[in-house]
Amino acid sequence: MSRFRPVDRHTSYLLPPSIEDWLPENHLARFIVDVVEGLDVSVMAKAYAGRGSAAYHPSMLLALLIYGYATGVFSSRKIERATHDSLAFRFIAAGAHPDHDTLASFRRRFLDELAGLFVQVLQMAQEMRLLSLGTISLDGTKIHANASRHSALSHGHIEQLESQLKAEVRSLLDLAEQADQSAVPDGMSLPEEIARREARLAAMAEAKAKIEARAKVRFAREHTEYQAKLAQREAKAAARGKKPGGKPPKPPVAGPTAKDQVNLTDADSRIMPVSGGGFEQAYNAQAAVDTTSMLVVASAVTQACNDKEQVVPMLAQLAELPKALGNPEHLLTDSGYYSAANASACTASGIEPLMAVKREEHHPSPCARFTEPPALAADASPAQRMTHKLQTQAGRALYALRKQTVEPVFGIIKAVLGFRQFSLRGLDKVSGEWALVCLAWNLKRMAVLRLQIGN
Repeated sequence: MSRFRPVDRHTSYLLPPSIEDWLPENHLARFIVDVVEGLDVSVMAKAYAGRGSAAYHPSMLLALLIYGYATGVFSSRKIERATHDSLAFRFIAAGAHPDHDTLASFRRRFLDELAGLFVQVLQMAQEMRLLSLGTISLDGTKIHANASRHSALSHGHIEQLESQLKAEVRSLLDLAEQADQSAVPDGMSLPEEIARREARLAAMAEAKAKIEARAKVRFAREHTEYQAKLAQREAKAAARGKKPGGKPPKPPVAGPTAKDQVNLTDADSRIMPVSGGGFEQAYNAQAAVDTTSMLVVASAVTQACNDKEQVVPMLAQLAELPKALGNPEHLLTDSGYYSAANASACTASGIEPLMAVKREEHHPSPCARFTEPPALAADASPAQRMTHKLQTQAGRALYALRKQTVEPVFGIIKAVLGFRQFSLRGLDKVSGEWALVCLAWNLKRMAVLRLQIGN
């Protein structure tokens, strides 16, 4: 008698096998299918004209993408392959095998509709008693663009290359005009060489135009800020009756600088500093996370390296959320978001800000954590009230929630799911893909929370 169990790959089943019996009851794929089938995807369904062969249903394609992003499978080709190899993907696709072109075009086509689905999922989480807005933690992380930083050209470098290429084109034209063309090396095609350089000159002219357009927008913004600073300085001088101290603000300089860059692969991406040192072609992805559930309640992507300008747009997104989800009470951010104007904007929105004014010491004195600050003046500004609150024990305890909510979300998305680079290009498409990432994270998190509540 054999000591091993028999291995038989050839005997057929007496009855057809059922994937329902093979996939565990609490599997993430089952939960995603249940949630997606409860979403209103009528806008997507109406977008299909109904001509030609029957299309795959939007709910099925959406569930495949969400499960892919929730399990670290972002490539449409890998998702197509998984519908053959993976039991979970086969379950979601109901035995079908959408090709990668279908998946990729669906993802690109309906990126704008993901915002509405994002809110629907939050409403579903609220109905499941998994979400109730209260304290929100806001942070940003750099995500690599689908472009290399070595594909970026600066305005100064473009001008140098233009001079070089124009000189080469003139030299090649001189060779072409020679009667015998004896100086032309064997195998060299003058028309092809000239056309190649002219194509590069056209591409660089387009890149220069983009850099100059950006510089024009930047100058308009900086000129407005400069005029506001001058007006504020003059108002202070009139109130005090004397010339204000300090240096007057410097007027902005029109036109691009030699260091202004554009990336030829993804012109919307920017060179950004990344954690660990160095610079990469990237986008700044923002996420507002509920501290209780760790669900992302608002997301955005920006081209700005600095986070200071992201508070007001995020407040606008939070204000547009359905009132049934609750009212945000506190907004926690690191020092990169701090400004007196941002503190005032939060207060005007009915949200108490808790923004670090500066980096705190890693090893404060033993008594520092147990002391309370002196009483606050009655006419204190929103920024002063916020700074005072951060010095209290209650404020410190509340602010401590920031690191244990939004930063773990980014850590799991990058380290566990493996999402470190966008698949799409362009700010609009990248914003939609980041919404898809946050949507997948929310469903993955909800699948865990519902089991905890059930227990």
